[in-house]
Amino acid sequence: MTEAVAGSVALLRTAVDRDWDGTPAAGPEWSCRTTAEHLAETLFAYAGRLAVRAADARVPFGITLDEGTGPADVLHVLETAGALLAAAAATAPADARAFHPHPHRSAGREGFAAMGVTEVLAHTHDIATGLGLVHEPSAELCAYALTRIFPHVPPGPDPLSTLLWATGRGELPGRTRPAVWEWRNNLVLPAGRLRLHGLTPAAALDLATGGDGGFDWVASGPFQGTRDASRMLVTAYEAGAHRPEWGVFVLVRAEDGRAVGAIGFHGPPNGENRAEIGYDLAVDGRGRGYATEALRALSAWPPAREGGTRLLAMTEPGNTASQAVLTRAGYVLTRREEETGLLVYELPG
Repeated sequence: MTEAVAGSVALLRTAVDRDWDGTPAAGPEWSCRTTAEHLAETLFAYAGRLAVRAADARVPFGITLDEGTGPADVLHVLETAGALLAAAAATAPADARAFHPHPHRSAGREGFAAMGVTEVLAHTHDIATGLGLVHEPSAELCAYALTRIFPHVPPGPDPLSTLLWATGRGELPGRTRPAVWEWRNNLVLPAGRLRLHGLTPAAALDLATGGDGGFDWVASGPFQGTRDASRMLVTAYEAGAHRPEWGVFVLVRAEDGRAVGAIGFHGPPNGENRAEIGYDLAVDGRGRGYATEALRALSAWPPAREGGTRLLAMTEPGNTASQAVLTRAGYVLTRREEETGLLVYELPG
């Protein structure tokens, strides 16, 4: 957030002697001045919402600039708004959520930061284009936004052109520009004593390469199965096959915000309309019923049950603990795979 705003302000300050009110920006039908004010107000709004953990609606406030405020001072307001959002994101707990209308009615600290970065990059592009400036943010900054709130957008030839395409501002070979675009914050599902946090490609990459994915794990840390599932998610994302609603979720305890395991799908339903679920727990999280609660919640999630999708899970014959989890969650043993010897459990109906 800090880097995005600093880059934006440094570029736009080179043109504060221009007529921002009379110069149309690219994108929305606004002047450069109106676009800059909108950007600052949006960052203020995000900071306020995240700071107070607004749960059900936007915080009803706006900003009004003093009469006679020129472009240079508008940029001071933008710097202030960016600093407030950066501070709100930096001080919010890892599992904090606040209201955002789409697509799942909330966003976490990384979501608000990534939305702020996207707003800055997109609207700086609009203003810069209107003023005849060249806006070239870093590839890392664009990738930050893409891998956190655009998980449904396959990677393109470079992060900047991909982000501009994803926000309806550019072209990509072989892709039709979206008529309507939106980002997608990660989904969080309630699951008894847990919350299931959908993994973004950025968090999955961190987990796959030995990190914590941005989660505060119990002492035994993520089990290897979580890292393997994260690697599968990254591979699917890079291939353009990742579907966030059929991805991986980290199990976070509601009582203390500690991550205890992961659960998720091996991918979208196959040609037979079947989807496989897998799960694991860190050693410190076992024997407490967490896997059962998570499996029940994910199995009951509407997208997993709509369209007649059949859910299944496979387990080793000797893994009686996993078999008990499946049975308690309502799954029934249906067969044994001839090639692998794995037991196949399916959820009836």
